[in-house]
Amino acid sequence: MSRPDRPPIRAVPEHLGTVTPRLVVRDGAAAIEFYAAAFGAEPLGPRHTAPDGSLIHAEVRIGDSVVMLTDEGEGPNRSPQSLDGLTTAVMAVYVEDVDALWQRALDAGAEVIYPLADQFYGERGGRLRDPFGQQWMLSQRIEDVSAEEVARRTATISGEG
Repeated sequence: MSRPDRPPIRAVPEHLGTVTPRLVVRDGAAAIEFYAAAFGAEPLGPRHTAPDGSLIHAEVRIGDSVVMLTDEGEGPNRSPQSLDGLTTAVMAVYVEDVDALWQRALDAGAEVIYPLADQFYGERGGRLRDPFGQQWMLSQRIEDVSAEEVARRTATISGEG
């Protein structure tokens, strides 16, 4: 609702994109520390907590993107740790030096799901699981590959070519 005595309010806050992920974790404060160590995450704004100290809302910036965090609670929010490691989303992170970020994340405590390697579709990448059960695909484009070449390489890998 617009008021003539005030400037219009932006529907999307200036620091966010149209789609901003919100990760549900078991220990938001520890997750923020891990993301800072592993990915260089910078906390943004205040943390909002419930009277029991659980995290209601926090934001961190990783590169040029914002990730929101919330602790799992009594409602429908469950972390991968409460779902036997299941996750329905993977955070895709693109950087200039994926090898350095990969090592930084491992040093901070991430575990390998898929090893870092050059991929047939023109990226160097792999997938990690953080200590909170979230999955992170770290990638760097290393080659421009046409759709036709990706199809050819896919057929070769699958034994069809």
